[in-house]
Amino acid sequence: MLALANKIAIVTGASSGIGRATAKLFAEEGARLVISARRRAELDALAVEIEDAGGTAVALAGDVTDETYAKALVELAVGSFGGLDIALNNAGSVGLMGSVPDMSAQTWHGTMDTNLTSAFLGAKYQIPAMLERGGGSLIFTSSFVGYTAGMPGMAAYAAAKAGLIGLTQVLAAEYGPKGLRVNALLPGGTDTPGATTTTPEARAFVEGLHALKRMAQPQEIARSALYLASDASSFTTGTALFADGGVSINRT
Repeated sequence: MLALANKIAIVTGASSGIGRATAKLFAEEGARLVISARRRAELDALAVEIEDAGGTAVALAGDVTDETYAKALVELAVGSFGGLDIALNNAGSVGLMGSVPDMSAQTWHGTMDTNLTSAFLGAKYQIPAMLERGGGSLIFTSSFVGYTAGMPGMAAYAAAKAGLIGLTQVLAAEYGPKGLRVNALLPGGTDTPGATTTTPEARAFVEGLHALKRMAQPQEIARSALYLASDASSFTTGTALFADGGVSINRT
């Protein structure tokens, strides 16, 4: 039995990294997908790849900080497949790093909009659609940064990702009685295209922060997202689920 058979899902930030791996895994497990990212060519290529593998996906490129786009993604899921059961609000960005005294308000708001406001906009339209089908699984990709670790130069990112956990907890309490589960997924360092552009020394440093002394592959984080999306986590809500290779507890 496929874990997501007959389920309909939205995955944002799906053109690369964790989002791409998760979209492919969800499709393999039977979900019909609406995939979202800014880069149209990469998104369309992923949709073709999913379809060629026997899955079902439709793509809509756009900016997750745009409320009309957040609404359009849900409308596409309902119009194409009849509803919505799962949403992984994964799109995000570290943004421009720097100390708070040197940070412009524009930089702060840009990072908050990309990581936190986009999740609010997604949830605003995803929740009613899920409730129409008796509930579902709403997931936000957060981070250990701002939750178990304060990393210099990452104040805006940390604040946004910590905000996602607060959003998760409130929505879980509000909508649990209606069958909607809400959870945050907290990855550790992950071997994505962005990570491969760093120097070998920087990569070794990041790997050493983890108890497992390595970075995750995107497929490993995708499997944790699948747990939260599926009935395997039917009694899990309001959580900050670590898939971080022990970076939150490591001191060696």
